[in-house]
Amino acid sequence: YLIYKKIGNASRGKIPSPAVALYGIVNRVPAIMVTGSHIPSDRNGIKFNKPSGEILKADEDGIRMQSVSVDDSLFAEAAGFVSPVTGKWDVSNVARDMYIARYLDVFPNDCLKGLRVAVYQHSAVGRDIILDIVRGLGADAEALGRSDTFIPVDTEAIRPEDVELAAKWAEKGVYDAIISTDGDSDRPLIADERGRWLRGDVAGILCAKYLGADSVSTPVSCNSAVEKSGYFKKVCRTRIGSPFVIESMNSESEGESDVIVVVGYEANGGFLINSNIPLFGKRLRALPTRDAVILHLSIILLAVSEGKTVSEIVAGLPRRYTASDRLENFSQEQSRTILDKLNTGDVTKDKAVVTDIFGKLCGNCCCLDRTDGVRMTFDSEEVIHLRPSGNAPEFRVYNEAATEDRVEELNTACLKVLIKMKEKN
Repeated sequence: YLIYKKIGNASRGKIPSPAVALYGIVNRVPAIMVTGSHIPSDRNGIKFNKPSGEILKADEDGIRMQSVSVDDSLFAEAAGFVSPVTGKWDVSNVARDMYIARYLDVFPNDCLKGLRVAVYQHSAVGRDIILDIVRGLGADAEALGRSDTFIPVDTEAIRPEDVELAAKWAEKGVYDAIISTDGDSDRPLIADERGRWLRGDVAGILCAKYLGADSVSTPVSCNSAVEKSGYFKKVCRTRIGSPFVIESMNSESEGESDVIVVVGYEANGGFLINSNIPLFGKRLRALPTRDAVILHLSIILLAVSEGKTVSEIVAGLPRRYTASDRLENFSQEQSRTILDKLNTGDVTKDKAVVTDIFGKLCGNCCCLDRTDGVRMTFDSEEVIHLRPSGNAPEFRVYNEAATEDRVEELNTACLKVLIKMKEKN
């Protein structure tokens, strides 16, 4: 009840998740975000932040050890948390304004002058804030696709209708980029001038390049172009999930001077900054949680600085393409049975088993990485990465290859192999 009252008395309104986190970090207070994000419209998510930022895996151990007594009446039908709220909440714009100022106070107010940017708004909570930011930096920005009903946009599994929308809008030939986010506006979407959405792990490389990153932390499932590009002094691979990326960034930042630029990104495009970054004679404050706007601005400005289009800076990356999909109704036990076959404790034997199972698809297996699941690299430089979902009865498959057509073909073929293995077991 005290938490409920506190939230009611300190509501910062409908704002992006990174704006909530930023306000908490600056003011050294815990912050809570309630969101629909990209999950079904009949459910909500909730995200807790410490005064220093996101709750990490090490914090979870301490949380589980706590013994908390709660009066059951709080959850009864006639009381507590299920009671209707009467009157209006006292909503303040201070967190909203702080988030907008984060960008308008650092980036020149004419840095996007002469550019036309489409903002795909749908039902994203940050849709108007993003519009205010890009317009505040000089862009001719147009709002498109606004919706009054919730649309579950997943930046890692872009809906076919959103692919069609971007391509249709780009047919006008007037936009330099199309930008958007997921529901709580911490995961970005950006399409080039042709209306082709960039994958998050490609966009992250370009954002990190623009910001002059020295160290980049990113999950093991992300595109290997980050290493092959040679843009960064160090690339740290982590398990999948923002807490692991943050822990890696924290480790990289320990004992380093402020000159070192430490960043991270995820396959969903969410970009994290663990350093105060010098930009335009000022400093962009660290924000070690997923953010979308920094990626939008960085990619557009990288293209401007190189005198290229967004599609051209993407084409300048090493030719590596990724794809991922999942098999549903795949129990943890079934997933573990398959992974155990590939982990006997003898690496040479394991490579031989992998080659026997997937050799017809990719050839000889030359490397195994067990950071999160098992990631298999072949002499062809193609990748098959198998990983059970951490919170659902699903088995996920990630692939990487040299062409877009090939990686899609490989992903489909791997799913078929796993279905046969499941049936056989």
